[in-house]
Amino acid sequence: MKVVVAVDSFKGSIGSLAAGEAAREGIIKACPDATVVVCPLADGGEGTTDALTAGLGGVKQKVTVTDPLGRKIVAEYGILPGRCTAVAEMAAAAGLTLVPSEQRDVMRATTYGVGEMILDAIKKGCRRFIVGIGGSATNDGGAGMLQALGFGLLDKTGKNIPFGAAGLKELAKIDTKNVIPELKECSFKIACDVENPLCGENGCSAVFAPQKGANPADIPLMDKWLSDFAELSEEKFAKADRNFPGAGAAGGLGFAFLAYTDAVLESGVKIVLEETRLKEHICDADLVITGEGRIDGQTVMGKAPVGVAETAKIFNKPVVALAGCVGNGAKACHEHGIDAVFPVLQRVTSLAEAMDENNARQNITDTTEEIMRLICAGVTNVPKDG
Repeated sequence: MKVVVAVDSFKGSIGSLAAGEAAREGIIKACPDATVVVCPLADGGEGTTDALTAGLGGVKQKVTVTDPLGRKIVAEYGILPGRCTAVAEMAAAAGLTLVPSEQRDVMRATTYGVGEMILDAIKKGCRRFIVGIGGSATNDGGAGMLQALGFGLLDKTGKNIPFGAAGLKELAKIDTKNVIPELKECSFKIACDVENPLCGENGCSAVFAPQKGANPADIPLMDKWLSDFAELSEEKFAKADRNFPGAGAAGGLGFAFLAYTDAVLESGVKIVLEETRLKEHICDADLVITGEGRIDGQTVMGKAPVGVAETAKIFNKPVVALAGCVGNGAKACHEHGIDAVFPVLQRVTSLAEAMDENNARQNITDTTEEIMRLICAGVTNVPKDG
């Protein structure tokens, strides 16, 4: 029997690969002769760098970058072996979690540190990038990232504009003469699961900026500055399109990638499944096991376990999902390729105990073992009329 395990992290408890290895242990206890393939799983957001770097044998890198408020911090990204590929999360350099709630200031928050991460990876030989852009603290249209890569975003006097959304107010000209030459050799897969345009009532300023500290009076101002930025960009770059779905992601960082680099915006789950070559592993499997910390009605809205299940159903493979807890609407997953969902908790426990990594690991192992014992006992072969 061949079993493919692709489990997302149980956030706040256990990572993707550790959860997958715990499931492997349970499988082998019940079916010692089973072949088990554990694949990392993530949705393009938090944990994607860890999952892909560790799961594909990459190496973590540390680099000093500029955080959203201009302070120096150490950010991590990964380099995958033999692929010249870097895996990064923009939140490591420009994430909302880096800024205490009382200090959030979207008017001056910058993506400069994202550009510094990319620049460091380029200097280390990377030419292919996978970048998750969720969880940003910024609304600068990616201007800071572009400045770090050498683009001149200049005011009327020819000086680079200040950091942050407010800096775009001063923008008069875009200059490319100092862009690092290696950038033209680079391609970017951007994990983006929102479809908001750059500007307007559904744009990043109106929809996302309030949670980043924007005042109501700031919204129309930032929207106007981003519109002016888009106009200048569209005059200079053929790919610039303020209305492209996802252009408004991460405070307009999606727009910057699309307009200024060789980039595509794709579902984070799709990118991860492609990078891990999950389809190749599943095609000859007998069973697929997936899961995440919570499975409920929201799981069918593009979450990683459903992505795994949809891939498995291409080959008509049975799919079992493990969950830290099962919430309302979880049965909807049955219509999206997950044949059965099992909570892993073995007994009544406190939340702290349930979230403890060692307990989570043991619970996953024990639950998977019982599932496999049922399967190996041949219950699936019992006639329906028997």
